[in-house]
Amino acid sequence: MKTQINILTIATSAIFMVACGSRNTDFDACGQINATEITVSAENNGRLTDLSLKEGDKLMKGEHVGTIDSLQTYLKKEELIKRKESTIIKKVDIKCQMEAQYAKLENLNTDLRRFQDLLAKDAGTQKQVDDLKSEIAILKGQIAAAEQNYRQNNDEIDREINTLDVQIAQTQDMLDKCRIKSPIAGTVLSKYAEEGELVTTGKPLFKIADMDDLYVKAYFTTEQLAALKLGDKVTVIPDDGTNTPRTYEGTVGWISDEAEFTPKNIQTKNERADLVYATKIYVENDGYLRLGMYAYVKIK
Repeated sequence: MKTQINILTIATSAIFMVACGSRNTDFDACGQINATEITVSAENNGRLTDLSLKEGDKLMKGEHVGTIDSLQTYLKKEELIKRKESTIIKKVDIKCQMEAQYAKLENLNTDLRRFQDLLAKDAGTQKQVDDLKSEIAILKGQIAAAEQNYRQNNDEIDREINTLDVQIAQTQDMLDKCRIKSPIAGTVLSKYAEEGELVTTGKPLFKIADMDDLYVKAYFTTEQLAALKLGDKVTVIPDDGTNTPRTYEGTVGWISDEAEFTPKNIQTKNERADLVYATKIYVENDGYLRLGMYAYVKIK
């Protein structure tokens, strides 16, 4: 039984040694090198007509890397555009439609002025003037009613056009989402779909990460945090398996506001510490740092 306990103790110690390298290295904390990873998913349903990327490819932000079949969406957009053109034709040119009534009203007003002049000279009758005024009032009412009907008709057509504009914008958005683009500049870590596959909205297509700006997620005790603040420079030493590893300057970019129990695969300077605070130490990658690599952190 004692032998089994000794074997278990040795095995546990070996795990910590592998996780964070030699205990003889002078360090304050240890963690893994990570990157901000983004999983790009399909934003539309259809067949992948193209996905021209492979793991390890370096992409630019906004670079087009694939296409989802969009023929039906394109045809729907064209149909909506034609419907909009047909609807616009239905709009009424009120001035053109009412030209005859405007001309008639102008003639009546001219006649009214002439008969008023005649009446003033006792060459006309009051009845003639009154009849013209009544006819003018009736015509003005007819013009106002016709104009209102035409405006209401045009307003209804405008609302229909606005609805079609929204539908066209929606289909254009769907078309845009059929074009697969890289959201950031980075390196393709994983590819989850192949050309010819039928995909649905939300299906992961590939994973990408910015490998130029990496960070070490390290854990410090309360006592160690007393010497750290955001923006501080620290020394990062990756565990690359050599006796003389490279050193990098890191920047403290994030400190958790909640303590947690020390993760089992992470070693701290004081291994007996139960509660620690997670931090992110950002470091510029020169090409030698890899995701998942363990690294020591030394407070300057």
